[in-house]
Amino acid sequence: MPFLLPDLDALDPAALKAMICLQHAELISHKSQIEHLELLIARLRRMQFGRSSEKVERQIEQLELKLEELEANRAELAPELPAEPAVLDRSPASRKRRSLPDHLPREVHTHLPSEENCSDCGGALKKLGEDISEMLEYLPASFKVIRHIRPRMCCAGCDRIVQAPAPSRPIDRGLAGPGLLAHVLTAKFCDHLPLYRQSEIYAREGVDLDRSTLAKWVGESSSLLAPLVEVLRRYVLSADKLHGDDTPVPVLAPGTGKTKTGRLWTYVRDDRPSGSLDAPAVWFAYSPDRKGEHPQRHLAHFRGILQADAYAGFNKLYEDGSIQEAPCMAHIRRKFFDLMEAHRSPVATEAVERIALLYAIEKEIRGRSPDERRRVRNARARPLIESMHLWLLTSLATLSRKSDTAAAIHYALSLWDAMVRYLDDGGIEIDNSAAERALRGVAVGRRNYLFAGSDRGGERAAVFYTLIGSAKLNGLDPEAYLRHVLTHIADHPIIRIEELLPWNFARSLQPVNERAA
Repeated sequence: MPFLLPDLDALDPAALKAMICLQHAELISHKSQIEHLELLIARLRRMQFGRSSEKVERQIEQLELKLEELEANRAELAPELPAEPAVLDRSPASRKRRSLPDHLPREVHTHLPSEENCSDCGGALKKLGEDISEMLEYLPASFKVIRHIRPRMCCAGCDRIVQAPAPSRPIDRGLAGPGLLAHVLTAKFCDHLPLYRQSEIYAREGVDLDRSTLAKWVGESSSLLAPLVEVLRRYVLSADKLHGDDTPVPVLAPGTGKTKTGRLWTYVRDDRPSGSLDAPAVWFAYSPDRKGEHPQRHLAHFRGILQADAYAGFNKLYEDGSIQEAPCMAHIRRKFFDLMEAHRSPVATEAVERIALLYAIEKEIRGRSPDERRRVRNARARPLIESMHLWLLTSLATLSRKSDTAAAIHYALSLWDAMVRYLDDGGIEIDNSAAERALRGVAVGRRNYLFAGSDRGGERAAVFYTLIGSAKLNGLDPEAYLRHVLTHIADHPIIRIEELLPWNFARSLQPVNERAA
């Protein structure tokens, strides 16, 4: 039924005012709903096509693709002409090729002239010099069989039989060597290649390794590496400050054919931004749901600063003061950034600009000592923080309580007392990016796997994400690190298992790297 206006001439001033106020309220409500829908659409589009935190990053990606296309076109249309052998351009302006890394093995091919004597006078040819050029080549991954032969020796005098002990294997009586196991694990949990795809790749090499065999190796490797993960867990939780976060993991529910949502929790120890020389590390844990009891159990003996988002499950940890909350400015910024992207909100835009000034200070003091970071923050960041707090309160008074911008401001203000804690503690970071970076690989793997096979599969994933993530934090090639661990762990004394931690392996590589340099 169409809306009909009443006879305005018959209404008294009070009724007219009431009608105007009602219509104004409806307009504000509609505007808030439109802005909210625009925000939801923007978020869904970002979820569909992949999150990009800044428009500049998207522009750079497009320019990179365009540059690749132009360079490919140039190479196709005007291939580089071979240089004339008799004419060498020695001018300083001639373009130099990029030198190839010295650590790569060299396979030398020497090309001698076809004639053995001078074609003009018949004289013998002697070496005058040589031209050397290099070409980078790639050898596909290959398999080899290591055959262990243990001769049985018999004493000629007493018939005593002796034989060398059988060399240990990562998996008892298993077919896979440590290098192959490391490759399978890295391909699945670092390069996000499911086991059935790996099986297909190996079949092209003529090696039949079905998915069930690979899955069995993953399970047995998980059990073998569990003691090392426990040492990493104790090391991470012994820190005075942790970064914590979680992410959903679809898990196949047994007997139903459907999936449920489990969680992978990550706890990162990394104080390098505040000048610490302690090795960084990460520990992952799996849970079948997101109840607060899980982080409360994980951090039952932790004491110090927890940098995390505003997840309510963490709140109980802060009640007795043994764990202090340090929220994430990136989460606050993200809410304003979404609003700025969705409908160019002036308040959201200014909030993003104000937060950018704080991040500029953090960039300058990254790697400095906690005392120096605290002094700089109090001198330069505190005035900006106090000004922003007042501005947020003033802006809030001008907004509809139901607007998304007001919700973003309320979120920031609810965390403000804990947020400013970083000003007086140089060991605290402005955000929780360390934990978010640790979870990026999980997000990529989640898209590839579709789901984990079971809760036990989630626990196994936590083992390998812990080892691979810690290896990466220490600048190691995860596959090389896993190969080293799997080669030695079976025979390594359990009381010296710390020797297999990533940073100890990294130290063992330093003399090799120094000789190579």
